[in-house]
Amino acid sequence: MKPGSFRERVHANASLLLPWRIAVFVAGLLFVMLGLALTALPGPLTIPPVLIGLWIWSSEFQWAARFFATFKRKAQDAWRHAKQHPVSSAAVTVGGLAAAGVAFWAVGHYQLVDQAEVALGL
Repeated sequence: MKPGSFRERVHANASLLLPWRIAVFVAGLLFVMLGLALTALPGPLTIPPVLIGLWIWSSEFQWAARFFATFKRKAQDAWRHAKQHPVSSAAVTVGGLAAAGVAFWAVGHYQLVDQAEVALGL
């Protein structure tokens, strides 16, 4: 921490430290959850939000800094692989987006949510 920085002032004030750490945790959790939600789509789309969430956490939590370093290395390896195989990486990503689009269309067009509610008696 830099002397006089916002984080140093927050850490120096005991009444602000816990709310600050909770806010950092929640902000990181939102990005990690977004990344996990994107795992339904194939391709590297899930990696950036998870990295952002881990980066946010690593600014405050030592355990996250260690995990972030490992995850960042694996993400760099995946990116390197995608750059070495651009056609197949693009095909998987575009195919996943197309499949997700078809799934969303089918759910809306065939009113699958409504049918599931009726079938379950909700």
